[in-house]
Amino acid sequence: MSAVPALHGPDALPLRALLWVLACLVGAVALHIDRLPAWISLTALAFVVSRYALQLREVSFPGSWVRAILALGLLLAVVAQFHTFGGLAAGSALLICMSAVKLLETHTRRDALVIVASSLFLMLSACLDRQSLLRTPLYVAETWLTCAALGVLSAPHAHLSARTAFLIAGRGFLFGAPVSVALFLFFPRIQGQIWALPAGQTAVTGLSDEMSPGAISQLSEVDDPAFRVRFLGHTPAPQDLYWRGPVLHSFDGYTWRRDQLVNYRQEHLDFLGLPIVYRITLEPHQRNWLFSLDTAIGAPNSSVLLTFDSQLIAIQPVTQVISYELTSHVATRSLDPLSINARRYDTQLPGNRNPRSIALGQRLITQAGSTEALIKLVLDYFRRDGFEYTLTPPKLDLDSIDDFLFNTKRGFCGHFASAFVTLMRAAGVPARVVTGYQGGEWNPIGGYYIVRQSDAHAWAEVWIDGRGWQRVDPTAVVAPERLLRAASELAANDEQAGFRMFANLGFLSRLRLGWDAANTWWHDKVLDFNMRAQLSLLEKMGFRSPSPRHLGWLLAAGLTLWLGWLAWQLGRNFRPKRGDALAQAYRRLCKELSRYAPPRAAHEGPTDYARRLSLEATQGAERFLPLLMRYAALRFGSHSTGAARRRLVQQTRWWRLRALRAAPHGRSLGCAIGIIDEGGRSTSILGLQAVTIDQIVQRRARDAE
Repeated sequence: MSAVPALHGPDALPLRALLWVLACLVGAVALHIDRLPAWISLTALAFVVSRYALQLREVSFPGSWVRAILALGLLLAVVAQFHTFGGLAAGSALLICMSAVKLLETHTRRDALVIVASSLFLMLSACLDRQSLLRTPLYVAETWLTCAALGVLSAPHAHLSARTAFLIAGRGFLFGAPVSVALFLFFPRIQGQIWALPAGQTAVTGLSDEMSPGAISQLSEVDDPAFRVRFLGHTPAPQDLYWRGPVLHSFDGYTWRRDQLVNYRQEHLDFLGLPIVYRITLEPHQRNWLFSLDTAIGAPNSSVLLTFDSQLIAIQPVTQVISYELTSHVATRSLDPLSINARRYDTQLPGNRNPRSIALGQRLITQAGSTEALIKLVLDYFRRDGFEYTLTPPKLDLDSIDDFLFNTKRGFCGHFASAFVTLMRAAGVPARVVTGYQGGEWNPIGGYYIVRQSDAHAWAEVWIDGRGWQRVDPTAVVAPERLLRAASELAANDEQAGFRMFANLGFLSRLRLGWDAANTWWHDKVLDFNMRAQLSLLEKMGFRSPSPRHLGWLLAAGLTLWLGWLAWQLGRNFRPKRGDALAQAYRRLCKELSRYAPPRAAHEGPTDYARRLSLEATQGAERFLPLLMRYAALRFGSHSTGAARRRLVQQTRWWRLRALRAAPHGRSLGCAIGIIDEGGRSTSILGLQAVTIDQIVQRRARDAE
């Protein structure tokens, strides 16, 4: 089909209105620019520029066949990129592409409204994707822009200024703010899905369900937060801050793995010491595991499983920030012996790998005679035999444990934990590798610990008969400072060390912790405001044993108050304007004059009103006629000054009018209405003669006869 000509009639979209529409779409696309493929944003930008050029040059638009081919091509490109239409990312990308094609047929106000509506949907999809405090102003700005664009499009030919459009949109925000707060606080929350690490020869600090320390020659560090912890009572000592994650049982001689198919009976435990209650706010890591302080008593909810080795496994991967509350103990004792299957499983080693390490373990158990003595011998071996903690270890051979123990002797926590567990198993002692995090940075502003990816750690657990599984950290023997400082402080040659040193300066450190505290508050108080938080709010408001029914009552009350406030605000718009101070003074004066004569008619100006009062010779009104004429001169004269206006406003105050009302009669009416200039000169106005009221009365009596 042929190209579509540019519209020039009354329905055509003017250039100024089009710019508002294009700005809305560009702003919405910008919210997705860091999450979608670059070609999506570039395509949208190309269509925006093309649409602007078509409008500017007033040339014909592409025909329907061209638009259909473009839409189909972009549709296939989205499918090739995401392999689906579903999902937030694929849906957002498709909406961006279709909105971009829609620009080529945007001629009228209706077409423009479709683009603005699409921009709002794109803003909502970005908000569903990420709700951090840093991005909140961007969402507010885009919403404000689209609402202002709607104001411009409501009268595209009225030339509504940008300032007026934004003021109208801002006023709409203010009208909607009370009901938004009421809905946020009191609309019953429905509990939905509660669950929504870095991965080469170069790795980054963090966690995975596999650990191959021999394959890593450099461990780069990421200081991003992994989770935050707020203790709700007793706080453990810093050396007890071991945050349990994946437990690795299976070893092929080079790689440790978490075997999801193995499960055996968990021993009954005797929890020692004080219970520790805490709340964890976990950042998304796209895996199923959660973290706990050492040994958790139970799972936080029914969607999380506490496994036989004290792992917390969620049904769904953690794809968004979540919070959960746990109770843990840092010391336990098993009340049951280890089962045969569990002992067999946690003493397995590949027979054809790391022969020197296996021989060393068997020799050490012969010397030790007991598990406790064996642990001491192995730790002494690490302490005395020249082992070094480093984040840049050499790569290891296929028999990685042999190469580490007898050749390189340089590594990080994964190397030491792996070698220790191997020696324990070689001696016939059940042992396993536990990965997680150790320590944390105290935030005094927010009152919680920040556990970062650079705090990732690995340690060992050994079964001791009569005591159960006990934690042993061989890294603490080689590098005890690792447990007292973040690993980032040990990497003097790391490329980010200079930046960290700069960021840890006093002012910048406080600023960083303050911003983290603000983000944590935003998540805890706003994003994580759930049914439990609502019921807690009701308790603070005085409701005993609150229920969702109370939420309904408060929501209804809030909506009623909002409707009343809205009606009052709208009613104010239809009330007559009070005018400026001079107009209010005039109304007060006319009200006073209505005591002596019929009120001023709607068609009468101040001079006509004064003329009528003077001709009728209304007794008592002559006192106020000078003020009336002064108002006429100030309102319509060419020599009006601010001082004169303020003087007249003062002279029409109720107490001044009351004093003037009590003034003696008999003054010259002509002088009364003639004294208007500020210099004190008497001027004849309206052609009236300087006669007294008595003379006027006598003249009227003669005329009547």
